[in-house]
Amino acid sequence: MSRAGVRVALVPGVLALLPEYASLEDPVAELRAAAEAAVSVLGPRVRVVASDGARARVGAALVAAVGATLVAPEDADETGVLVVGNGSAKRTEKAPGHFDERAEAFDAALADGLRSGRVDVDLELAAELWADVAALGSLDGALEGVGTAEVLYEDAPFGVAYWVMTWV
Repeated sequence: MSRAGVRVALVPGVLALLPEYASLEDPVAELRAAAEAAVSVLGPRVRVVASDGARARVGAALVAAVGATLVAPEDADETGVLVVGNGSAKRTEKAPGHFDERAEAFDAALADGLRSGRVDVDLELAAELWADVAALGSLDGALEGVGTAEVLYEDAPFGVAYWVMTWV
């Protein structure tokens, strides 16, 4: 996925990051600020990798918010890649998938892998925990030699594990 000189960022695919949810009382203001900061380091031509159309729309909105241009998947002139995904959605009783005691350990292992640039996900467990990890597979091997991730945001609001990270 990544070539020398191409920067990578990870943001969650939470629909609340779409511009229509930003207002005087933005429900995810801190997350939005971190996501826009991460996307802003990707340069002027950004490719979005997401598991589905809704999450791709979140990525495209963030690219537009920082004034970058969205490029096609095979564009050789990309300067950055925005990966859209998140951890489990079963961290609390009020989470979309309700509570699952395995969620916290799953998210901790995923976060450690992301920080070190080694993404190794149990896809069956991820599906059981409602984790959106399909796009994270594109990171596998792409982060070699880029060093450790800079974590701009890490929390589980709404019982869903979200990270905003950059590898530059």
